[in-house]
Amino acid sequence: MPLEQQVARLQALLEATRQIHSTILPDEVMDRTAKILVRELEMEGALFLSPSQKLMSKIWGQMPAEPFEGCRRFPLLSKENQVLAELVLATPSHGSFSLYEQDFVEGLVLQAAVALENATLHERDLHWARVQQDLDAARRIQRSLLPRSMPEIESYSIAGQSSTCYEVGGDYMDTLTLPDGSELMLVADVAGKGLASAIVATSFRAAFRSLASQPMPLKELVSRIGQQHWDEGTEAQRRYVTAIFVRLDAKSGVVEVVNAGHNPGALVLPDGTLRTLDASGTPLGMLPGMVYAAETFPFPPGARILLYTDGLTEVFQGDDEFGTDRLMEAFRDHSSPQASDILDTLWETLAVFSDGAPQTDDMTALAIYRLDSSSQEHAAL
Repeated sequence: MPLEQQVARLQALLEATRQIHSTILPDEVMDRTAKILVRELEMEGALFLSPSQKLMSKIWGQMPAEPFEGCRRFPLLSKENQVLAELVLATPSHGSFSLYEQDFVEGLVLQAAVALENATLHERDLHWARVQQDLDAARRIQRSLLPRSMPEIESYSIAGQSSTCYEVGGDYMDTLTLPDGSELMLVADVAGKGLASAIVATSFRAAFRSLASQPMPLKELVSRIGQQHWDEGTEAQRRYVTAIFVRLDAKSGVVEVVNAGHNPGALVLPDGTLRTLDASGTPLGMLPGMVYAAETFPFPPGARILLYTDGLTEVFQGDDEFGTDRLMEAFRDHSSPQASDILDTLWETLAVFSDGAPQTDDMTALAIYRLDSSSQEHAAL
């Protein structure tokens, strides 16, 4: 072959390579490659198949019906030798395929594979960036739905803390001042993790706040929330909600508790006696028509309550789980009268236990401390 002709064909391949590398869209890479092959080499037709043999790109020219008998096939391989796509090329009707055409196709296929892999990675990066932006927005929205501050009640210290293991999670915590002046607080946990559970938690918040504004006994409120969650359908039922509700009458020093399938709350009395606040029914939305029982008991000065999700107990050191007993003991043994200090210490204890390993579940807790005379003096210092 004359040198001039070789140079001209090399230039044609370089120009074809430039064209397919000038786009960052996978479809355009394949479309341009097929177009070049049909126009430059006067092939009958060209198309691309995915590894699953489904059509990926617009057909250029005329192709025989599947299974494309008589066509030449060229795999486009990634750097790891994974098949990105397969070029199916219908040769001219006379059936000849010159050495130059073979070299041109093979060279173009190598460049198309590089361009296709780069375009695919770029598209994946763009998709991930959009997903990350959505998750960041969802995290900000979810954080904004948590209480901006805890109730400030004379002779009481109340604090809450929450951290998710993903961008968003299914834990929920809230406080409301009821018309009679009492405070209604709860900690809840939607089954599962991630965005779907976060959406359900947001829906649960709306239902809770709507129903809690209506005057009714606490146990009836919990039953109605559970029934409403059940009525939302199969997907809501799959993502049932465990929750523990506490209504605090600060003036009389009395608390009322309803536990709907949640982890047992902890009540520590002034003498150090530990009492668990156990469930009186299934999680909300798991079964229709559930009726719950309420417990009412004195909450004297020096007493404290801890509500939490299972992320605080399901922390591991190897195969050893922190567990409910350790959490109860850590809460009982903490002497600070400030609820926020208690929660900070619990988080530090869990971090030490897990040796700083990333958390594997959402962690949320709410602490209520009724100050006695000595703790009030300590808090004032």
